[in-house]
Amino acid sequence: MKTLGLLGGMSWESTAVYYRLLNQGVAQRLGGLHSAQLLLHSVDFAPLAALQAKADWATAAQHLGDAARGLQRAGAQGLVLATNTMHKVAGAIEAASGLPLLHIADATGTALLAAGIQHASLLGTRFTMEDDGIVRGRLQQRFGLQISVPDADDRALMHCVIYDELCRGLMRPESRAAVVALIDRQRLRGAQAVILGCTEIGLLIDTTCSPLPVFDTTALHAAAAVSWMLLETP
Repeated sequence: MKTLGLLGGMSWESTAVYYRLLNQGVAQRLGGLHSAQLLLHSVDFAPLAALQAKADWATAAQHLGDAARGLQRAGAQGLVLATNTMHKVAGAIEAASGLPLLHIADATGTALLAAGIQHASLLGTRFTMEDDGIVRGRLQQRFGLQISVPDADDRALMHCVIYDELCRGLMRPESRAAVVALIDRQRLRGAQAVILGCTEIGLLIDTTCSPLPVFDTTALHAAAAVSWMLLETP
């Protein structure tokens, strides 16, 4: 088994989900008492969130690059960045660490194509929905997918639910209802599926409540990492 470096804390709520899914995935493959061989660096999210708000991506990249180098020195052989938004600086983190980084959009794009989806709606933070350099552009260019996003009011709603509630461990029924209605509006605009393009959204939305098929980037990313750790994929 390869040793995975997990760069998390953005927020810790979803990093805990990654930890569980990685260990469950290894245990299911190998059985017995097997668990994931990984190293975790969980950052303090508040300073990074402030840098996001100021669009100071260079400083954020420096902080995360330092953390990734620490994982490399500790023995990690590859990286998983447990957040969609900070994939804005994935290339800088990969370069700083000298380790391969398993990109969250690649796991998602592969799953969408395998399911025969051509048009999906992307939900996430305002940064992820509005910046093609994070997830949307990679899905379009590498996988040939049509990726739409909600209108401005719905983007603002989704952003607030993520930062003000989900990152703080709050799952409110009224917010679930509002996001389900948002997804249904995307269905009416022609989307065949919804991408949960923030690692916390799966805490609130799943297949039981969504009016569209759900592609949860957290679960897909973790599954791809398990395959990589167990030498099933390069």
